[in-house]
Amino acid sequence: MVDDDEVIRQLIALNLRLEGFEVHTAADGQDCLERVREVAPDVITLDVMMPRLDGWVTAERLKGDADTREVKVVLITARAQESDRRRGRSIGVDAFVTKPFDPAELIDVVRSLAAARSD
Repeated sequence: MVDDDEVIRQLIALNLRLEGFEVHTAADGQDCLERVREVAPDVITLDVMMPRLDGWVTAERLKGDADTREVKVVLITARAQESDRRRGRSIGVDAFVTKPFDPAELIDVVRSLAAARSD
């Protein structure tokens, strides 16, 4: 799970761990890309607005790399206009969660994508 806000990172990680997920965190997109191969996640949640490397560019790089293109990507954003959703679909983003979000909604999305990944 990738977010530059430590409080949000801890909140999301705690909620996912309580549901039985193994959670690794990263502070931004660059940190995520540097660690993705060692962690080998099934699902990555990405905040869109982050320093160094935002969620859009991170998602593009993940989906454009043969080693990581099958990882499911969830963009978490306050901006969820149709143009943003189109951009995400063109990149290959698997789901959007709009801020502010209900942690149960995020858990449902992650659970669904993780199940699809393991099929």
